[in-house]
Amino acid sequence: MSTENLPQSPEQPPRKPRVAVVFGGRSSEHGISVVTAGAVLKAIDRTKYDVLPIGITQDGRWALTADEPERMAIVDRRQPSVDLLAESDGGGVILPVDPANREVVYSEPGSVPKALGEVDVVFPVLHGPYGEDGTLQGLLELSGVPYVGSGVLASAVGQDKEYMKRVFTSFGLKVGPYLVIRPREWQQDEPAARKKIVDFAGEHGWPLFVKPARAGSSIGITKVDDLSGLDEAIAEAQRHDPKILVEAALRGREIECGVLEFEDGPRASAPAEIPSPEDHAYYDFEAKYIDSTPGIVPAPLTPEETAQVQRLAVDAFEATSCEGLVRADFFLTEDGEFVINEINTMPGFTPISMYPKMWEASGVSYPELVDRLVQAALRRSTGLR
Repeated sequence: MSTENLPQSPEQPPRKPRVAVVFGGRSSEHGISVVTAGAVLKAIDRTKYDVLPIGITQDGRWALTADEPERMAIVDRRQPSVDLLAESDGGGVILPVDPANREVVYSEPGSVPKALGEVDVVFPVLHGPYGEDGTLQGLLELSGVPYVGSGVLASAVGQDKEYMKRVFTSFGLKVGPYLVIRPREWQQDEPAARKKIVDFAGEHGWPLFVKPARAGSSIGITKVDDLSGLDEAIAEAQRHDPKILVEAALRGREIECGVLEFEDGPRASAPAEIPSPEDHAYYDFEAKYIDSTPGIVPAPLTPEETAQVQRLAVDAFEATSCEGLVRADFFLTEDGEFVINEINTMPGFTPISMYPKMWEASGVSYPELVDRLVQAALRRSTGLR
């Protein structure tokens, strides 16, 4: 019998790619990561993607959280946290470690584990150690799940300011004078380690910037104007990282530039300038996120300076084998030279962050920016590439 005139069963529509937005984490940048996640969740195209928010508490528990971006904001100078967003105090989200299985499971104590479905790509908006430094990226590589942003090596190099500067120098990028004090140096001979810093100040002058070697968002950084403030600055940096970095002050303008991976390779955004904040000694955490010191986009540079900093930003992206995105931070010195200070492999995505603002000025809206990052991740395979 012919089946030509029989009613046909409708075909199932293709499943939308599922994006797990992972945020929070164990670093001192936990709250800023939550704010970033709120902005990403608000911007991601729900007609194009299914979204699964997963928060990591400050003690490392992976929690299923409410999909409520409006609760992920700084209110009355207080930062949000995953603990306040978690759907339970004890439940945990478990990622697969088998590349053949991308199904995420949620487990509550004393209850049967519940399957949450497969995840096609992870958008890790964690900042700082235990998330932005290659640790989470390594886990996702083992799981065979594509993810937004740089791989293990680039993430690790981008987090450790010492090795970042070493890589830049090896590729011919100009960096400012710096000194590293490792934990063993401080523990074995504290006076000798302190003397190294004092000698460095004698060579390059005060002020110095003392900072954690592996932190971001300007957390733990102190501008030290003379010897009297040194010990307190060291203690503050070591509170966030046992390895500290000491940098000579560079006199010049602070210029930032975003890099985004397009189908044909990385491109640089319009650069921005960070003016000296009026009520802060420098562009610190409070100036960035609490008082929202505005940057100037695009930066008032000559066409030649703009082209140069864009080229250097892409060079920094390529030198560290980055993927997806990078924000590159420079000083334009008084003699007209660009000196690279650092890169950030997962820059802030808060509504006031400079990275999305630079791309908006370059014609890429926030929702399109998020979409391009997810699409770039879906184009890449995990593993060696």
